[in-house]
Amino acid sequence: MSRTTRRPLLRRPVTWVVLAVGAVVVIAALALFQPWKLFIDQSVDEAAPVVAGAPAGPAAPTGPVLLARGDLISHEHATTGTVAVFALPDGSRVLRLENLDTSNGPDLNVWLTDAPVLPGRAGWGVFDDGRYVDLGDLKGNLGSSNYPVPADVDLTQLTSVSIWCDRFNVSFGAAALQPVAT
Repeated sequence: MSRTTRRPLLRRPVTWVVLAVGAVVVIAALALFQPWKLFIDQSVDEAAPVVAGAPAGPAAPTGPVLLARGDLISHEHATTGTVAVFALPDGSRVLRLENLDTSNGPDLNVWLTDAPVLPGRAGWGVFDDGRYVDLGDLKGNLGSSNYPVPADVDLTQLTSVSIWCDRFNVSFGAAALQPVAT
């Protein structure tokens, strides 16, 4: 009777192939999902534009004027805070996220959109179905920050804001912008 000897598991070529493929899958998953962001908050505290009071007489406002505002609702992640759009004395406009509190995540952006703000799961993925303008990367998942609004953006058409995760095509939270009477 012949006796065969088995090679130890780590000396088999198939073991090394499986380990190499497993390492590549783990590295790719970490790069895609960035799970550490669930545990790391990024705070921001930019100064707010000061809203001008009602001008006396025919003088033009000397400070920012509030054009629209809204309250954030939760979608994919619990999200709270307010959104405001201001007209600045130089004619430019800025969108302000104030007291934002949401989860951190990969590839989060601030979008102005034409989509309706729907509560719950119904609102998670609607913001990339129509028109939107990407105002840039979310500066922090906690705190207050400002985002310039391009001059050609029509705020009568783009009436909502989404904290959009471009990696997974889902809204973390959103707000409908309500015009403010001037």
